[in-house]
Amino acid sequence: MKVFIAIFSLFVFSISAFSQNQAVVFGKVTDDKGTPLDLVNVAISGLPGGTVTDPKGNFELKIPAGRDIYIVFSYMGYEKKVQQVRVENGERKEINMSIKQNMTEIEGVAVEDKRVRTSNIIRIDPKIADMLPMSNSINALIKIQPGVSSTNELSSQYRVRGGNFDENLVYVNDIEIYRPMLIRSGQQEGLSFVNSDMTSSVLFSAGGFDAKYGDKMSSVLDIRYKKPTKFGGSFSLGLLGASLEFEDASKNQKFSYLIGARYKSTKYLLNTLQTDGDYKPSFFDIQALITYKISSKLELSLLGNFANNRYSLVPTSRETDFGTVQNVKRLKIYFEGQEVDHYVNYLGGATLSYRPDNKSVYKLIFSGVNSNESENYDLLGQYWIGQVENNPGSENYGDVVQTQGVGTYMEHARNSLDYTIFNIAHRGSVETGQNLIQWGVKYQHEWITDAMNEWILIDSAGYTLPRPTDSIGYSNPSQQIDYPFTMKYFGSTNAEIASNRYTAFIQDIWSLPPDKPDFTFTVGLRANYWDYNNQLVVSPRARVSFKPDWKKDFLFRISAGWYYQPPFYRELRDLSGAIHSDVKAQRSIQVVIGSDWNFKAWDRPFKFVTEVYYKKLDFLNPYIVDNVRIRYMANNNAFGYAAGIDMKINGEFVKGVDSWASLSVMQTMEKIVQYDDFGDIADTTAYIPRPTDQRVMFSMFFQDYLPKNPTYRMSLTLSFGTGLPFGPPQASKDKHTLRMNPYRRVDVGFSKELIGGHTRFSKKNPLRGFKAMWISLEILNLLQVANTVSYIWVTDVFGRQYAVPNYLTMRQLNIKLVAKF
Repeated sequence: MKVFIAIFSLFVFSISAFSQNQAVVFGKVTDDKGTPLDLVNVAISGLPGGTVTDPKGNFELKIPAGRDIYIVFSYMGYEKKVQQVRVENGERKEINMSIKQNMTEIEGVAVEDKRVRTSNIIRIDPKIADMLPMSNSINALIKIQPGVSSTNELSSQYRVRGGNFDENLVYVNDIEIYRPMLIRSGQQEGLSFVNSDMTSSVLFSAGGFDAKYGDKMSSVLDIRYKKPTKFGGSFSLGLLGASLEFEDASKNQKFSYLIGARYKSTKYLLNTLQTDGDYKPSFFDIQALITYKISSKLELSLLGNFANNRYSLVPTSRETDFGTVQNVKRLKIYFEGQEVDHYVNYLGGATLSYRPDNKSVYKLIFSGVNSNESENYDLLGQYWIGQVENNPGSENYGDVVQTQGVGTYMEHARNSLDYTIFNIAHRGSVETGQNLIQWGVKYQHEWITDAMNEWILIDSAGYTLPRPTDSIGYSNPSQQIDYPFTMKYFGSTNAEIASNRYTAFIQDIWSLPPDKPDFTFTVGLRANYWDYNNQLVVSPRARVSFKPDWKKDFLFRISAGWYYQPPFYRELRDLSGAIHSDVKAQRSIQVVIGSDWNFKAWDRPFKFVTEVYYKKLDFLNPYIVDNVRIRYMANNNAFGYAAGIDMKINGEFVKGVDSWASLSVMQTMEKIVQYDDFGDIADTTAYIPRPTDQRVMFSMFFQDYLPKNPTYRMSLTLSFGTGLPFGPPQASKDKHTLRMNPYRRVDVGFSKELIGGHTRFSKKNPLRGFKAMWISLEILNLLQVANTVSYIWVTDVFGRQYAVPNYLTMRQLNIKLVAKF
């Protein structure tokens, strides 16, 4: 670490000196309309220091005399300008500069897609992902959006408005992406599918989305990869991994390719976990997008992905303090055994697009995915529970003074799951007058092979040993009761499933003529049939948006619809591993009312978005969550609701850079119904919190820079979420009403731009080919908060159970070098 800090300091705090001969340049900086600009950075390329313009756009800067100097004018949100000058000693030279505004300034303010604004979708700038501490993942960017929550920095998964990880849709170039099914913890997960280096467009909806998107109940993430027009690329290198991306296009622009490769290793982070051991995580993927224009109207694109994720662990020991300040206990575990997991994924897709004119497009899409997942572990843990001396005046302060429990547990698994999904789809859209009509049909075939064998054995002072009861006091030995050998948990599956799905949708978006009130209407219908459970579901959806003719730029939306989620394989398997073919689709009937307001404060653009929603949930399939593993009851015997409000404000809190803050308040509850043998209701629980019932969520992303030298930047992410429900293992769902501690995390990154618009190189310099390069130092979990992701349950000699928290990663440093060429 000392070496890395030394290297970072060498880059960031380099020292230069001016010649004793100096001159002065002065002048005014305006925009392309002649308006003076204040706080424009004026610097000398390759030398430290500089100045900024005053409120009237004026500046004055001392420069070395007698040689060629490059003056750089830069301002966030505007194009950079470079002016070459040569002045003699003591000379004063006037330079007036006009710079143009960059029209990709602020999402939804400078340039805004009207159809996106009238929908329940937000557009996110993927370039912001480069500034996020710890991860440049698009998923990390989604986690800090309103209505979205995540309490695990090791995982790319997220929850949206009371839904679970399985309720989120992800598309890349119209191809649906599937998440691994055997993953049980964030440290196993590796890389998310979406490669941020290859991404050009990010659309996200937290609910109330259109019928053209698939059959999930919570959210949709719609990703578009870049279409290169010339050679370029990027690379990054840090303590947590590396990435490489390059792209090019032929001179006639008919052929282009985009290739990205990533490697990630979280060993550096995992060493801060409570469990000591030999962690060997290794995650790698490579993606390619190849596009060929067959003619001016016909285009073929090919998307491919290969991912190879490995995770192994040989644990040695663990020590965790828990309890209260007055009653501190310590859990000490010594381990034997190991865990070896392997996940391999292949994806291929081909899209043939026909555009007869600029108002219509017809697509034929073929795609297939194959995933081979396996997890194997045999772990033996011997644990001690002790009472810790909490009296600071005692010579034994901080030591265990009394042993209160001794036990052994063993976990075993030999699980493998292979699935192959192939589909063929047609999508089309035609714009006629004020209408945009879209439609689509898809056929999908699924092959799934699952072999599961896992069990947990706990022995706490004879807890599982088969033995007869004591014979004292019995006159007849036959009255003794034999206690059989039992396991804490046992699950087994050996299943093969082949099935077909058929889906279709149609929707129309139309607006009133320009001379009429600014209304936009969307209506759509979606249908899905799965032949495994022989269920057909139909989902109508509608939305109305209205932009009043006010001085202030307001827009209002209301949307409603049915959102069915037919089960995938995971929802069919219950806690013991049995497969239930009669599981039906879950349903969410949603109403979303929203508004957004574009305004200016401090003469800077801002946007305030609010959405209020209510979801009526029925035919629910209850589940429990352990870390990131979801285990279903495989029974549609629950109903409930989710209701809340999301708010977000984003804009230039610091002039020229985008920051935002979001607040969400939400409640989601459910009732579980028990039926008798005749199908009548036998019992119903009271409303209980669903596993995703996180009442308050707050997130913030903030950027800043040094006013006189914007090459030094800072970015900060902050996340807070109230505790999630949990309960004892093997307990009924109505006992899962305990609450975890709140999730609190702050990550901060400091970066120095080494190459950019302020740098000039000679023609022979090998660095001339780089457009940008920066180095960053990141402090992860700045406040050193021990966040809880799950619990391990242990028993003492008195038969009392304790929920011992499993903590996430602690404070760490990361250094990263990023370059664009």
